[in-house]
Amino acid sequence: MPVKQDIILDEKKISRALTRIAHEILEHNSGAESLVIIGIVTRGVFLARRIAKIIKELEGVDVPVGLMDISLYRDDVHSKLDQPIVQRTEILFDVVDRNVILIDDVLFTGRTIRAALNQINDFGRPKTIQLAVLVDRGHRELPIKADYVGVNIPTAKTDRVVLEVKEKEGIDRVYVIKGNDSRKSSKTKSGKTTEKTTRGKKK
Repeated sequence: MPVKQDIILDEKKISRALTRIAHEILEHNSGAESLVIIGIVTRGVFLARRIAKIIKELEGVDVPVGLMDISLYRDDVHSKLDQPIVQRTEILFDVVDRNVILIDDVLFTGRTIRAALNQINDFGRPKTIQLAVLVDRGHRELPIKADYVGVNIPTAKTDRVVLEVKEKEGIDRVYVIKGNDSRKSSKTKSGKTTEKTTRGKKK
């Protein structure tokens, strides 16, 4: 059975990380006037709204916030037995010639972000698309890198990184659930116990 590990980020650390990301976004873009923010469903949306609120407090600018469900844009959507439950995409502003800040909770293989980039381009051609994530856990399968990162953490590919937020779970925290990853014991002919590493399935 998977076991919940130590908390990687608690409420205070998440708040500090989002505040730092907001400052970095403002510095990189010389303010907030050119910005629009899009959160990837589901938890990326909550983070996007929080970052927009922090920018409002810092700059006095209401940055438009949209939400995006990338399920049908994934490159593996037709190969999965279980079809995705499609949620809404709501981008009620123009992205053309704007600096789009794409927000996600955890950056892993990069395939979610690739799908999001394709979907954004269906709404027009932004000036730039910049990526902000709360957690970068590595194991990229595509050449995608975040512009703004809350925290980098080492993980095994079979681990799960879980973000819980007050808006849904009533608490803010990030923790890691270890997968079957990991190391299985086996006996050699001599009776000695050895350990071998098993690889997780590709996400």
